[in-house]
Amino acid sequence: MTRELVLHDWLAAGIALAAGAAGALVLRAVLKRLAKHAERTRWAGDDIIVDALRPVAPGAALLGGAAVAASLLPLTARLSGFVNQSLTAVLVLIATLSAARVITGLVQSLAQSRTGVAGSATIFVNITRIVVLTMGFLVALQTMGVSIAPLLTALGVGGLAVALALQDTLANLFAGVHILASKTVQPGDYIRLTSGEEGYVVDINWRNTVVRNLSNNLVIIPNGRLAKTNMTNFTQPEQQLSILVQVGVGYESDLEHVERVTLEVVDSVMADINGAVPDHEGKVRFHTFADSRINFTVILGVGEFSDQYRIKHEFIKRLHRRFRSEGISIPAPTRTVALHQDALTTAPAPAPTLPPVPHQRETSPSL
Repeated sequence: MTRELVLHDWLAAGIALAAGAAGALVLRAVLKRLAKHAERTRWAGDDIIVDALRPVAPGAALLGGAAVAASLLPLTARLSGFVNQSLTAVLVLIATLSAARVITGLVQSLAQSRTGVAGSATIFVNITRIVVLTMGFLVALQTMGVSIAPLLTALGVGGLAVALALQDTLANLFAGVHILASKTVQPGDYIRLTSGEEGYVVDINWRNTVVRNLSNNLVIIPNGRLAKTNMTNFTQPEQQLSILVQVGVGYESDLEHVERVTLEVVDSVMADINGAVPDHEGKVRFHTFADSRINFTVILGVGEFSDQYRIKHEFIKRLHRRFRSEGISIPAPTRTVALHQDALTTAPAPAPTLPPVPHQRETSPSL
């Protein structure tokens, strides 16, 4: 200390600390009111920013009061510098945590607005959080007087060893980044792999892609495998799609009448059933003279992939009922088998031949 502490020093330091605490309480109340106001706005970014500032602003006020109190005390230059560095480092860490929350929240909000689903691509969120926290930690170390140049060198050498040990993990990481950057797959898309897995993409994280199938089970697919396999995306380039239903009528049917009746059923299904496309123009295409009937394809429109089962179900019921009322038959496959028997001349069967009986000769005993 440069001089002895007196009562005036303690009072000044106490006032500074009290002012910092009062400022923290005022900022907390203001941010609470701002949070309520942000909830009434449409933009989600203001909620994220206010929520991130609620811990950092009061903390900064307290740290500011502590810094002022420390400056009012007659501390030595070394102790005063240490206190200032420590408070600055703590402030940097608090600001880093808040900045990480703000940036990751904005990234997640952007991902949700792009995909339009509740799930988000957490791979970008995790990468952003790690980058921001790492930069804040290095700045805090630099503030404390620790040289970060040797640390960066050590991290570079260690990173090479870690990269060699975690080849599969890093391959999945970069595969996930490539998938999202190329926009071939986004959360909310319905995909089907050549290996048979299919469902809605729930999330793409740093290692796996999480897919929820129609039975509400989760399928975990490594990003590296997803990037290598052949895949069908039923959501892109647009969510609406056409489905095909195969139908057959008897050869005696009037095909013009069949086409007209089928299109009327298609129009009723498109207008009445939830998940159908009301402005879809139904189509009927005859294509095969089969063994017992004429086959044709009906083209229906659905809003998304999972709607096709309900649309097919209702269409088949209505078409079957309408065909019965119109007398249009849907024959089952039949086959006629003709047996031709020629006149055969039959001859009496030969008498069975008995095996010869061995001949035994009787011999009289010799006298």
